[in-house]
Amino acid sequence: MTRFELARPLAGLVLFSIWVIAPADSPPPSARESDPRTIGWMQGFPPSPDKLITQPDSVYFSFPKLRWSVCHLREFLPTERVSRGLDAPRPLEYTPPLEFADLREAIDSLTFTPLNSHSPMTWEESLHANYTDGILVLHEGRVVYERYFGCLEEDGLHAAMSMTKSVTGLLAEILVAEGRLDDGAIVSDIIPEVADSAFATATVRQVMDMTTGVQYSEDYSDPNADIWRYAAAASPLPKPAGYEGPDGYWEYLQQVRPEGQHGNAFHYKTVNSDMLGWIVSRVAGRSITELVSERLWQPMGAEQDAYMTVDGKGVPFAGGGLSAGLRDLGRLGLLVLEEGVIEGRRLFPAEAVRRIRAGGDPSKFQGYPTLPGGSYTGQWWVLHNEHGAFAARGVHGQTIYIDPRARMVLVRFASFPRAQNGLIDPTSLPAYQALAEFLIERQ
Repeated sequence: MTRFELARPLAGLVLFSIWVIAPADSPPPSARESDPRTIGWMQGFPPSPDKLITQPDSVYFSFPKLRWSVCHLREFLPTERVSRGLDAPRPLEYTPPLEFADLREAIDSLTFTPLNSHSPMTWEESLHANYTDGILVLHEGRVVYERYFGCLEEDGLHAAMSMTKSVTGLLAEILVAEGRLDDGAIVSDIIPEVADSAFATATVRQVMDMTTGVQYSEDYSDPNADIWRYAAAASPLPKPAGYEGPDGYWEYLQQVRPEGQHGNAFHYKTVNSDMLGWIVSRVAGRSITELVSERLWQPMGAEQDAYMTVDGKGVPFAGGGLSAGLRDLGRLGLLVLEEGVIEGRRLFPAEAVRRIRAGGDPSKFQGYPTLPGGSYTGQWWVLHNEHGAFAARGVHGQTIYIDPRARMVLVRFASFPRAQNGLIDPTSLPAYQALAEFLIERQ
């Protein structure tokens, strides 16, 4: 079986990954041209054969199908619910309508200069340049900007991709702050099943900060890369005849080999997130989906259930399986900005967020030119800029961007043609900074 044959049934499991697009000399269609409604994906009763996006015979995370699929993962893969509970949602506070309209016009016309460019761009132009599907901005706890594009409606869910890692990391930081999880503990002391794995001798903190020395390649151009074996193990579909590899995320983690030394450097490897999910579940005695519901979604007053994809054994994909509503990720970002407090009620210790904001060791953080001086800790990206910004990030443009100085939370869902955020950062990070400065001046 070739890499591309394997990709077809497994693409959705590797949410942080697959990108299939025309050659570099053939630019992809624009955001407007690739809008799912413009193309007509899955429209009609039934849709015409050329407009079908199906599983497993379609590479449904290829572009431009990606632009529809990010809002419809539950139609491709088994999921487990993250319940919002039975209480009424906690309403978000909005800027009064007339002021809200004026703010949108002012924000859309904001100008900034992208990184490595001399040509200015407006905020609204950046939304289309980055194939934005939805964007929400809160300032001082109030919604000041909200727009939807592409496949996303107000009541829709969107793949969060690797922002899921930051949710898993936040749960871990909460358990550490509560004294229930020792981040200096050796992984195999908590998960004896990985005694023969490279993870066995790592500390929990090294897993949280992705400074483990484990062998794992996410080079999608290499048909023998570890990512394909991981995807095969995680697939909820029946294994092909003759398959002899691990079955499920946790079986895969038990056979990871060493590479390098624990603690030496940051290496972005998704297996760390699923290892952390296992640790958190073992310590708390609850699945990741249950913990997200009980510690975050229900007490923060989410308005929609969220969902997480699962492997063939029902294990949630802690490294990238979350789909959620835009406003609920805004609530989560606001909860983090307020260090665990919502409407005067403390949901978790402030130290959980303060540890994230402090960041990791920048000297161990290399290879990210759009994030100079940055670091990674607790499965969050820390910019170490003058505003103290930090973020949850996922491929194809997903972000929860928190600016403490501006008291701003920004959530963006997107379906950029290529996976790498480094291609989106030049027109995103300066836009976020310009908006933060605008909101500070307005205040």
